[in-house]
Amino acid sequence: MFKKHPKGLPVLFFTEMWERFAYYLMLGIFVLYMTDSERGGLGFDTGPANNIYGWFIALVYLTPFIGGIIADRYLGYRKSVVTGGLLMAVGYLGLGLVPGMAPFYISLGLIIFGNGFFKPNISSIVGRLYPEGSKLKDTGYNIFYMGINIGAFVCNFVAAILRNRFGWGWAFAAAGIGMIIGVIIFIRGQKNLEGTSDRGDDSVVEENVLLKLATQIFLPAIAAGLLGYVLSSLLKFGGFFTPANTAFVFAVIPIVIYYVLLWAKAPQHERGPIAALLAICAVVIVFWMIFHQNGNTLTLWGRDHTDREAGVLAPVLEIFYMDQRPTERYYQVSKVPDAEMPENPMNITLISTELFQSINPGFIIIFTPLVVGLFALLRRRNKEPSTPAKIAWGLVITALSTLVMVTAVRMTHGGEIKASPMWLVGTYGIITIGELFLSPMGLSLVSKLAPARVTGLMMGAWFLATAIGNKMSGVIGGLWEKIPLEGIFWINCVSALAAAAAIAALVPWIRRIMAEHETNMANRRGPTSGPNASTSPEVPDKE
Repeated sequence: MFKKHPKGLPVLFFTEMWERFAYYLMLGIFVLYMTDSERGGLGFDTGPANNIYGWFIALVYLTPFIGGIIADRYLGYRKSVVTGGLLMAVGYLGLGLVPGMAPFYISLGLIIFGNGFFKPNISSIVGRLYPEGSKLKDTGYNIFYMGINIGAFVCNFVAAILRNRFGWGWAFAAAGIGMIIGVIIFIRGQKNLEGTSDRGDDSVVEENVLLKLATQIFLPAIAAGLLGYVLSSLLKFGGFFTPANTAFVFAVIPIVIYYVLLWAKAPQHERGPIAALLAICAVVIVFWMIFHQNGNTLTLWGRDHTDREAGVLAPVLEIFYMDQRPTERYYQVSKVPDAEMPENPMNITLISTELFQSINPGFIIIFTPLVVGLFALLRRRNKEPSTPAKIAWGLVITALSTLVMVTAVRMTHGGEIKASPMWLVGTYGIITIGELFLSPMGLSLVSKLAPARVTGLMMGAWFLATAIGNKMSGVIGGLWEKIPLEGIFWINCVSALAAAAAIAALVPWIRRIMAEHETNMANRRGPTSGPNASTSPEVPDKE
């Protein structure tokens, strides 16, 4: 799998695998832990729990914007990865070992800020393993992405076993231990990362970067957020514009302005690449809005509207403490046909709802070699789509996945009867292919186009788009009991198709900018291509 790739790729692969194991283990049980009032959870109502969850997944992808700046201008990518990993490890261990509400929120804060240091910068290092113009870069990101999903696949089973058998604290502690293992792998693999640049344009450390961050970003964002909260509270906007949502929108505005000014003040040869990346980031917000509904709309569908009877799997699930028993709600929200109703319905074994979360990463592991092989075949035939074209196709495929759920709702008369779990399997399968076309390709495009001095910052822009999409997924999820279920999935479908059309229209412009950027970089490098250059001939991307 790693053949022909730089020696540093396995180091980053396994580091990220353990980091994602920790993150998705925590995320998979987060809402369950907050709403549990019987086995040592926090006993929150579902409303406050979902509100905290939504803010957490938004902020955890908003802080990479800050971490990217600090790495580019001050700390460097490798130190940022280690710093972020240790902060997250302490946060996970705090959730597991330290009781009380103050430690709970402090631990979440450590995870949020730790991810800000870790996430954009390890992705930036992956891109810097490869020379400019290398066609192996896309494949490298696909391999890296598979590492993410190996961790995400395994963690749900570990979480179910530990929290059912030993308690919540053991599960969160396992996340902390996994994160520490990832940091150790990264530190021990430093020799394989030698020769890759570690900061912006290998520039000198910028003075007063933290002061500049505070005055140019932090304080304006905080002030704007407070203004939005006050205005919404006083004027009672209603609908989407609750005080919390309005505060989030207002807080993002200064950050968006920062990127616009970054483009406006950039040298002429950098403006095109920055503009192209900002356009891509704006479009992929829609993908993350749909994708991260796996934690709300698809989970609710799985919990309430899916026939989860374990059948022949029951003995295995019971041995490993991964089973559930029905509640009255299971039979009240949607019905099981009379002919299929068991004699003792409250004693049957159900598949734990959270285990459905492993379907997507499981498909990633299966499909990644197939998608990589497809692109390799097209490359040999000089027919490989360009990176922005792959992203457009990813959005089209995502739209198809939402149509599966539209069909599922119709076949079950609006969710009145239990649906086969294969509807969820099919939905996750299709959106997984869309994810493979889009997410690793987006990371690759950032590393290809971002000016060297702001690579981490532009990677932060990608994660800023993810944060906004995450927040929107919560907004769409809030419609669950307010509009017909079919309407939610139609909103997703139309949004994905509109985003696909937008990026498809931008493909020629982005390809032209990519070609110009590659020419500029080749002129700057001169006749040599550096120690990491590939000796194999490269062919140009095709739409």
